[in-house]
Amino acid sequence: MTRLLPGILAMAAVVVASNILVQFLFGNWLTWGAFTYPLAFLVTDITTRLYGATEGRKVVFAGFLTGVACSFIAAGFDATTLRIALGSGVAFLTAQLIDVSIFDRLRGGAWWRAPLASTLVGATVDTALFFTIAFSAALAFLEPGGDVTWAAEALPLLGLGPVVPLWVSLAVADWGVKIALALLALVPFRIVVGRALRQAA
Repeated sequence: MTRLLPGILAMAAVVVASNILVQFLFGNWLTWGAFTYPLAFLVTDITTRLYGATEGRKVVFAGFLTGVACSFIAAGFDATTLRIALGSGVAFLTAQLIDVSIFDRLRGGAWWRAPLASTLVGATVDTALFFTIAFSAALAFLEPGGDVTWAAEALPLLGLGPVVPLWVSLAVADWGVKIALALLALVPFRIVVGRALRQAA
């Protein structure tokens, strides 16, 4: 378990930072949390590559428990809603476990294939689940008293496309950042994994 401590601490740091930074806007369509949260996929992929899928899932569950704790704290300060907390938890756990499974199946190929494919799929699932659960009018029954009507305001997609609910623009912008960071994360993935494997040899 000691060997997983860096991964667990890194995952906890990413989750805590993202829960704090999601409260601060970056432009019209993003929060600062959009730039830290995708690092969770990097932590998961490095752990899975070095220690295997079982250990990768342990780090994911540690991150999930950290996220649950953050949601309880935020709820105590009225900083979140049930739908947002539920969406965040379901999206994180589902997407990260998918990431581990895909990475594990592809780990024998080219070094970049597993982290890129697993993160692209995981990030897409994460975005779709979170924004749909948290803001879609179709799921309003999840929290009848919760007011997320602001997210349903009809606006041009990202300010210039077809008219869609605001939450769709937020989701598209968030997904775009995740995909861009998935590509950039290949560099630290290669460096960290390469160094760790050389030290273990």
